[in-house]
Amino acid sequence: MLNIKHVSLAFTAAIFLSADVLAQTDSTEFMKNLCALPGVSEVKKLETTRFPEKYVLKIRQNLDTDNAEAGTFNQRVIVGYVGEDRPTVIVTEGYNADYAMSPSYIEELSDLFDANMVFCEYRYFGESMPKPTDWNFLTVENSLGDLHNVNTTFRKLFKGKWISTGISKGGQTTMFYRTYYPNDVDVSVSYVAPLNKSVEDGRHEPFLRDEVGTKKERKAVHNARLEMFKRKSSLVEMLEKKVKADGLNFNLPLDEIFDYELMEYPFAFWQWGTPVSEIPSSKDSDEVWFEHLMKVSGPDYFSVPGRYLSFNMQALRELGYYGYEIDPDFKKYCSISSTKDYLRRLMIPESMGEWRNVSFDPTLYNKTVEYLKNNDPKHIFIYGEIDPWTASGVAGWLDCSGKQNMRVYVQPRGSHKARIGNMPEDMKAEIMERLNGWLK
Repeated sequence: MLNIKHVSLAFTAAIFLSADVLAQTDSTEFMKNLCALPGVSEVKKLETTRFPEKYVLKIRQNLDTDNAEAGTFNQRVIVGYVGEDRPTVIVTEGYNADYAMSPSYIEELSDLFDANMVFCEYRYFGESMPKPTDWNFLTVENSLGDLHNVNTTFRKLFKGKWISTGISKGGQTTMFYRTYYPNDVDVSVSYVAPLNKSVEDGRHEPFLRDEVGTKKERKAVHNARLEMFKRKSSLVEMLEKKVKADGLNFNLPLDEIFDYELMEYPFAFWQWGTPVSEIPSSKDSDEVWFEHLMKVSGPDYFSVPGRYLSFNMQALRELGYYGYEIDPDFKKYCSISSTKDYLRRLMIPESMGEWRNVSFDPTLYNKTVEYLKNNDPKHIFIYGEIDPWTASGVAGWLDCSGKQNMRVYVQPRGSHKARIGNMPEDMKAEIMERLNGWLK
């Protein structure tokens, strides 16, 4: 997911003025209308190089969509304004919204279609964290209720067609949003969105072992992991210094964390399209190999409490995830004997108590599969061929041959970075023609 990991999004500090100050100086008609929307507060103007006007605000949401008496919290929303009659893109972000605050940020579809942007931070992330934090209300269905409320509220301002879109976990959210609220938007675009059927889905391991890339490339990745296992003693010493300097804490001993870094290595390697040419040589020093491992699969991913705690809770509960397998060549070097149930053991702090024992509920998966198979919304799915998340995406089972609208596009040799703009020209032209037709 944008993941979901191993990537840091550059955040340029946004300079903004309070709504009170703007009301006395350069308040626009749109801003006045924005401030008048029900449930909206803390409207602040942002610097932008991509929109005529851009704002950040809070919108009041029910903790429980179906029960207002359960309480409320404020969700952060970032609005890029082009025109009230232009299309509007609602971005169903799956995580923190910090990067959308940058003056230079614009979402791809907003850019392509000169559209307004309504960017929704996911509940229980960033500035949208309820306080006190009751994990009972962190459900996908409640997050979709948030989007529905945003949609209903902002339709008072934006009269053009609506597009929902998201990347990775955000792409999942767009998929679920269409399933639960099929009439909220006119068009949906899901980028690199998995649809996992269990906590350890089971489709990723054979994909990484037998399918991704070429046989020669898979062998190179395997040999790289074996080389690092052989250097384990030295690399763990370096790892100990790094985690101490970074102030990281873990649920397991450091030698086991090292093993899990190498379990994660092939997934992270292919997810972000790392060139095989970047793998060091067996003649290179331990320091070179350590830097390579930190670049591809660093220990912060397994630290607790990590920045993705809210996601990890959702993965255990209803989003699912992927598993690991220990290759026979690695067993004599491993401190771990089994990776079963690793997400719960590694990623959920012991302080979470009974929440560490939550069981996976397949209702969300089953409902979404049934909807996509039996309906034909204006929905485009985009995947990358070498991205491991494609293994649990809809590309492998969703038959669009009899559908008029829904389409799945897989970028050749594409990674988790697959977008419309970097598709092959024939695919890009087909996608744009379809989208333009839907938006007329």
